[in-house]
Amino acid sequence: MFLKPGDTIGIAAPARKISKQELQKSIEIIEENGYKVFLTPNLFNQNNQFSGTDLERASDFNLLLNNPEVKAILCARGGYGSLRIIDLINWNLFNNNPKIIAGFSDITVLHSHINLALNQQSLHSTMPINMAKTDNPFQEINNKSFFNALAGKKISYTLGSSNLNTSAFIEGKLIGGNLSVLYSMMGSKSFEINEDVILFIEDLDEYLYHIDRMMMGLSRMKGAENIKAILVGSFTEMKDNTIPFGKSANEIIAEHAQRLKIPIIFNFPAGHDQLNQAFFLGKKARINDLVFEQNY
Repeated sequence: MFLKPGDTIGIAAPARKISKQELQKSIEIIEENGYKVFLTPNLFNQNNQFSGTDLERASDFNLLLNNPEVKAILCARGGYGSLRIIDLINWNLFNNNPKIIAGFSDITVLHSHINLALNQQSLHSTMPINMAKTDNPFQEINNKSFFNALAGKKISYTLGSSNLNTSAFIEGKLIGGNLSVLYSMMGSKSFEINEDVILFIEDLDEYLYHIDRMMMGLSRMKGAENIKAILVGSFTEMKDNTIPFGKSANEIIAEHAQRLKIPIIFNFPAGHDQLNQAFFLGKKARINDLVFEQNY
């Protein structure tokens, strides 16, 4: 499943639209790292916010799944739209020929479906919309982690400490992604937890009361008893009301972990922040003394 130099990476946009200009430098970065790039025919289409119609976006994704030369699918950007095409994708093509599907944010829809409905792995990582950013001092680190993960190298990150951590060690199958996107899939086969898991969550630009609402939903949903630990990434640019909610996002999440009586670890370097390192979802992971490892 891992890639080798000369392999082809297909780029699709299952959600928000993207321009050729926004993508060009990132294509060069991918090629400089030894890979060929295949662009889908509808990639630069526009349909209001979306990169083409639902059918066009799904058609592009199916094209990549069906192309044996394409060894990985990198989603160009997030935004919103992946949920609208999840049932238009021919997942039999993926089951017949699994390949790495990479991205984050709205791409959580694809991750969760692949990890839970199909019991396969996917790669939570930076995307082409971010790869060439010169105003992010950590972007080269993010890119390097992406290419290392593609090649199957050992993944190891040191987390910052937090007084909200309740454990020094967790290990198990890692699932999750963007909390708001996970919340939108509750009750569907794409987010049905039927085995013991560690849940990774991150989010951007949400009201604190809504973080609490989503965590309430998570803690009450069918299968919540199978969440054995929570791994928390960045919760960036949180908003509050005129009357303050009274707790930070991390404090809210810690409270719900306590209610579920499960361990929780904060400061995982992934999400909508400058540091967004790559790791696999749907795959075993462990954290020991604030060191995260996969492929160990």
